[in-house]
Amino acid sequence: MTASVTHLYRLARWGITLARRRALVGIESDPNAPIQVKRLARLARLVTFTGKNGTRDYAGAFRAIGPAAIKLGQSLATRPDIVGEEAAQNLLSLQDDLPPVPFSQIEEQMAASFDQPLETLFTEIDPKPVGAASIAQVHKGVTADGRVVAIKVLRPGIREKFARDITTYEWAAAHVEAMGGEASRLRPRLTIANFKRWSNSELDLRREAASASELAEAMSGVGGYRIPAVDWDRTNGRVLTIEWVDGIKISKRDELIAQGHDLDAIAGKLVISFLTQAISAGFFHADMHQGNLFIEKDGTIAAIDFGIMGRIDRRARQWLAEILYGLTTGNYQRVAEIHFEAQYVPSYHSVGEFATALRAVGEPMRGKPVKDLSVGQMLDGLFAITRDFDMQTQPHLLLLQKTMVMVEGIATQLNPEINMWDISAPYVRSWIRDELGPEAAIADRIKEDTETLFRLPGLIRRLEDKFPPKGGAPETAPLPEIRLLTDKRERNSGSGGWFGYFVAGLVGASAVWGAGVAGLL
Repeated sequence: MTASVTHLYRLARWGITLARRRALVGIESDPNAPIQVKRLARLARLVTFTGKNGTRDYAGAFRAIGPAAIKLGQSLATRPDIVGEEAAQNLLSLQDDLPPVPFSQIEEQMAASFDQPLETLFTEIDPKPVGAASIAQVHKGVTADGRVVAIKVLRPGIREKFARDITTYEWAAAHVEAMGGEASRLRPRLTIANFKRWSNSELDLRREAASASELAEAMSGVGGYRIPAVDWDRTNGRVLTIEWVDGIKISKRDELIAQGHDLDAIAGKLVISFLTQAISAGFFHADMHQGNLFIEKDGTIAAIDFGIMGRIDRRARQWLAEILYGLTTGNYQRVAEIHFEAQYVPSYHSVGEFATALRAVGEPMRGKPVKDLSVGQMLDGLFAITRDFDMQTQPHLLLLQKTMVMVEGIATQLNPEINMWDISAPYVRSWIRDELGPEAAIADRIKEDTETLFRLPGLIRRLEDKFPPKGGAPETAPLPEIRLLTDKRERNSGSGGWFGYFVAGLVGASAVWGAGVAGLL
């Protein structure tokens, strides 16, 4: 177990790095920040002789701290309720790219992971990476059977570095949450727990390969969206080999136009493909930034990098669909009721008051293109509601929120006039009709009742195990009540005293012993 002094040393070093880039200045004036945290932020600023005025480089600070901090910074970009709107917007620009590891180290790691010469698997590997991120880097290669592939390899020692830093994040989050108040409501420990789970998934490339395979199955019936095939024979925990994608990055707008692509259609297709994943499948690509999406010659969107995936259970998807549809149609009363049904809002609050608060946030957004909306004002309004109505953070929805922001940003760059609500409403309406309509309700009831019926035999067996039926020897007759020597009434009766009881006891014991011996003979 890491000692507290080690955690404090790391936090102090990271705090100074943050302070030098003025990344802690906002905490000092945040009314919701615990007073202890405010004092530490001010101390770090004074120690580094940094003034309050000037550029606040949040992204640069996290990048300077290291790989785990880069990933943490990207996660915090979805939490303006924790870091503030300015920091969240700045962290959205945090690019996950680092100088590449020398190919000799990559080659050595690959050979060790496969436990065989690379020549038996690949005829060619380009030593110059096509991308180098905080966790892994990617090289283009050709397999022994002539297929062009992308080879993703973990950076040497990266698992150990992440494990070390995350223990300190957990230690710090526990202490902050113990401060109570707003710090407790935001649930920083759960935030770090989710971050740890996502990171562990990214650090096992077999999990990423499995995610790509599962998403490909879920999206197989959706036209215009494709997942490249995994080469399982050349994949393990440290190396992922996947089909090479030939296409134009979705961020290169001019090149897409030059190739004759319909940007409006691509933007709409991107939104619908995300909704299909999140609402229909409940399993979505949660790292849909511009570097992970390509447009192929026929206009198909090809996605890569499946290290971060989100999952939502069916009940939560139903709530999500109803919330989105309610916001698009202005049915704030139903949206409020769902929040209470899902227990996102404590029951001691008023549904009507919560509906009115939602209306104050939702009405300014309806009917306007994304370019005319102030995302900052919208988020400020939403987070004010969460505080006013004692809503705890829902960590299972954080990845969804992050991905929605990414998808919205890309769609807006492709088509500045796009209206996310107008595109989403028909899809969500159709899904609600299919999943929550009368036919679906009857089908669900039949399915649930049938499953319950099939569980009855097992339930009966478990009850019998816990309460076995009586059997074997017959029940004994009731035994007579015997007054003991410890009974106070007998001690005080005066008949015979303690000596009499002692003699009677010896005689009784002898008789019992004698009867037992006779029985044995």
